[in-house]
Amino acid sequence: MTADGAGPTGAAVPEEAAFAQEVPRGEPILEVRDLVKHFPLTRGVLFKKQVGAVKAVDGVSFDLMQGETLGIVGESGCGKSTLAKVLMNLEPATGGSVRYKGEEISRLSGGALKAVRRNIQMVFQDPYTSLNPRMTVGDIIGEPFEIHPEPEIIICDEPVSALDVSVQAQVINLLEQLQGEFNLSYMFIAHDLSIVRHISDRVGVMYLGKMVEIGSDEQIYDHATHPYTQALLSAVPVPDPTARESRDRIVLTGDVPSPANPPSGCRFRTRCWKAQERCAVEVPPLAPPGWLSGPAFHDSACHFAAERESGEDVGSRP
Repeated sequence: MTADGAGPTGAAVPEEAAFAQEVPRGEPILEVRDLVKHFPLTRGVLFKKQVGAVKAVDGVSFDLMQGETLGIVGESGCGKSTLAKVLMNLEPATGGSVRYKGEEISRLSGGALKAVRRNIQMVFQDPYTSLNPRMTVGDIIGEPFEIHPEPEIIICDEPVSALDVSVQAQVINLLEQLQGEFNLSYMFIAHDLSIVRHISDRVGVMYLGKMVEIGSDEQIYDHATHPYTQALLSAVPVPDPTARESRDRIVLTGDVPSPANPPSGCRFRTRCWKAQERCAVEVPPLAPPGWLSGPAFHDSACHFAAERESGEDVGSRP
């Protein structure tokens, strides 16, 4: 076996052969199950002792389908960027499974990991630290194409947040054009909910290291059932002054809990107006609530998942 993972005659390793297979459109190309990433908290200088852990990603599960765009939204610090880095194996997973085309990739290294990275690439959040200032623009653009062909999955971590609106639109249109031309699959991380809705087929909502709701763009934006998602959507700026004055915004009370010491049971319960005693002792599963139907019937991690009703008492309001 050579250093690049090829056999004595240059034949592809089994992993590369498996990654070359085609996945039908609409079938899972990336399967994430119970993914965990904990950063240890230590005490001491010479003899360090672990005294806890920051639970940045704590049991996240979802599928990315071939040819689709999955948007990921949530507050700063909820684990979106850490999730992206773990999927790329830039940060080793503490636990869980990441399967690409049916093959486990979360613990690969060497030539097998290089084979994965030919097909899964990432747009980083901070362009200034991801680009080499000693290289020309032509070299920066050309080098990836010399090493890797066009990838199948692109993980976009806030790819347009530093751009003005007109350039944002151009980049989004380019991403959609490339997706149609090359049948790419995107995981699109962003804070701008309007952009996420425009580009995404499905949307996942994260809170404090967990996925709390996931569904199609219509299900999430028009039929949200998790209280956190409803609060998040109510904060989206409205360009119509009349509508802005009459809309019913949800203002969450309290601070976001520390990921080093998250609440028991449902992590959102300390800020939720629906919270009851059950929420403190039982972790709600991410599953479609059986008492809902129609577009409201989608994965939601809430014991009392329901669409928001007009005039519902949600506590503090502006």
